[in-house]
Amino acid sequence: MRFRSSDGTELSADVRGSGPPLVLVHGIAGDAARWGSSRRLAEHFTLHALDRRGRGASGDAASYALDREIEDVVALVEAIGGDVLLLGHSFGGLLALEAAARTRVAKVLVYEPYAPADPVAEPSATTSSFFALRADPEAILVRFLVEIVHMSESDIAAFRATPWWPRRLAAAPTIPREMAAVETHRADLAGLAARGTPTRFLLGEHSPEFLREATARFHASLPGSDIVELPGQAHIAMDLAPDLFEREVRAFFGPG
Repeated sequence: MRFRSSDGTELSADVRGSGPPLVLVHGIAGDAARWGSSRRLAEHFTLHALDRRGRGASGDAASYALDREIEDVVALVEAIGGDVLLLGHSFGGLLALEAAARTRVAKVLVYEPYAPADPVAEPSATTSSFFALRADPEAILVRFLVEIVHMSESDIAAFRATPWWPRRLAAAPTIPREMAAVETHRADLAGLAARGTPTRFLLGEHSPEFLREATARFHASLPGSDIVELPGQAHIAMDLAPDLFEREVRAFFGPG
């Protein structure tokens, strides 16, 4: 599916399956293929897996802003129309929450979204150091998974074995710009709270504390939302425990 965002950038979503429309928004260093281990969801929903700008089949703009990414999700939801369901992971979870604050969706499910409680005016030294690695995508990706996501060596090894690891590498140069954008971004979920859109947060039992804190903070800002903890999991249950992940998606959105 091809569509244009509000700034004119042409974007793409991989569409498959049947049933209610479900938009999938991937996180940092991914593309639409990151949902490959959740392909059985297509038996219950019409999946619209977004290639976020700058990767996959989507275009990009000369300059980058997190706000444009939010507008991209809004544009996809509105291009589909009707009672759209929205699922976002990590950085994509933040985009999903803020997009749902700007346009109508039926339900929102987010897995460990992140934005700081106190944004900074300039990117941190750690984030700035990632820009120096742009010529080495694997160094960027592995460092991000180890230092930021706190993935174990065994989880990274399992991640490397997935068929979409090469596509992760292809998207790795976009990691620094998205890290910088998040650090300086103040999330605004007031519109979502006012809409009263049913919202659920997924949280890995063993996820890093900064993701657990952000998830709890977002949950507290949305009256009526709830949190479901994924036992034994961290940040990528859709890859390491796909059956559990799919059950939780269907439990919230319905059987399709």
